[in-house]
Amino acid sequence: MCFGFDGDRAVRDSLDQKGASRRSLFRGAAVGAAGAALLSTGLAAPADASSARKHGNHGNHGKRKRSVPHDEISIQLYTLRDAMTTSDGVDLVLGRLAQYGYEKVELAGLYGRTAGAMAAQLKGLGIRASSSHDGISADSAALHTKLENARILGQKYVNVPYLNSNSLSDWQSWADQMNAEAAVAKRYGLRYGYHNHAHEFTIDLGGGLTPWEVLTSRLDPRLVHLEVDLYWAYTGGVNTGAADPNRFAIEVIREAPQRVRQFHVKDRDATSGDMCDLGTGIVDFPRIFRAHQVEEYIVENDTPDVTPLTTAAVGHLYLDHIEY
Repeated sequence: MCFGFDGDRAVRDSLDQKGASRRSLFRGAAVGAAGAALLSTGLAAPADASSARKHGNHGNHGKRKRSVPHDEISIQLYTLRDAMTTSDGVDLVLGRLAQYGYEKVELAGLYGRTAGAMAAQLKGLGIRASSSHDGISADSAALHTKLENARILGQKYVNVPYLNSNSLSDWQSWADQMNAEAAVAKRYGLRYGYHNHAHEFTIDLGGGLTPWEVLTSRLDPRLVHLEVDLYWAYTGGVNTGAADPNRFAIEVIREAPQRVRQFHVKDRDATSGDMCDLGTGIVDFPRIFRAHQVEEYIVENDTPDVTPLTTAAVGHLYLDHIEY
């Protein structure tokens, strides 16, 4: 990936490609030229610019609306993987995230560092790894290593990022193993969750039974929470023929016995159906956020529109100014 890009032009190009205006990106937020200037220098709005929104409420034309608390905004580092292939790249990306105002990240691996080294580097930047994506553990030793690393990093959450099978017994076994791992995670002071994609809503395991139904009926809500990926939940609605995919996503959240503690905030392009940078697509985030508030709002785009760092900057600005 090319660093040192023209941030203002990159964002403008991204919006042009998606057929969206700058106003739609910021949803009416009064950033205008100031936001463009910050992006052109590689800096997004500093944390103190959002101090008035720390508690998530402020007035708007006499009506009280919510906003996302600044310290609940995070980013999944998988979004930035192509820019983090070298040690220097990791250093640059983490430094830029701090400049953009991120106080939290969600890890997808340690990028060649130990947990202690990563924790120290993030602390020096004013960032905390509050969450991570880690697969189901192969054995007890791997589980304890995973959880010990999370504790060293100061995490609050560990999440299983992906499972896939057409076998009912596989999903049942995975749910049971996640319950067992979550019980151990609790002893470490960690919350254990599952992150969805779209196939959980569409695979037929027999008689119309889906993996999502298996998971939500079998995962212990006292131990396991959900990290709902809003792009994939919306896509699940599209793929199942829902008349209103945004409503489908809301129902996924409302009907699950497990608590939804985290969102992956990921947008969907209206034409292609691909992922796109926040505010340039058709997922109705204000509507979803009104329906359910979570503990973390995590920016993600597996296929950044321009560059990974542009996606990170746009995502933070969008969440820092959205009202709902």
